Amino acid sequence: MDTFEIVKYPSSILRKKAKEVKHISAEQREILDRMARTMYENEAVGVAAEQVNLDIKLIVIDARDKHGLLKLVNPEIIEKEGMEYMNEQCLSCPGVAVRVPRASKVKVRAKNERGEDVTFEVDGLLARIFQHEIDHLNGRIIIDYLNPIKKIFVYFRFYLKNLFKRR
Repeated sequence: MDTFEIVKYPSSILRKKAKEVKHISAEQREILDRMARTMYENEAVGVAAEQVNLDIKLIVIDARDKHGLLKLVNPEIIEKEGMEYMNEQCLSCPGVAVRVPRASKVKVRAKNERGEDVTFEVDGLLARIFQHEIDHLNGRIIIDYLNPIKKIFVYFRFYLKNLFKRR
């Protein structure tokens, strides 16, 4: 089974605001399946479409809890509560850990892969993963939570890495 290649920072796709999916077709379901395989292959807990070079509102999540694998279309956070800080990592920013403030509880509305409306009211790790992946759909990545000096350092680290890789 094939997987996607993960797009790395500073790729411009990571800054795009994803487009809404108007109709869930067999193609979108296959994309969700490939995204899930990509997530598992990379030992991650979530992947957003931007991370696989697609600017559409699709995410896959598996927090290894009672919810299992979630394949979601057009997810949006409709309520937030509380605040907590935790270090996060991202497949698109390898080697970087950022202390990110997130709501401790969220309510998320989406469609599942069959086009059915679903709602999740979650806390803990799953709430954090939802926020992280939905950030990707809005063109936001964990580096955006760094102070300006650290952000410049990380940018140049990735820029130089990519520059020398091309040679």
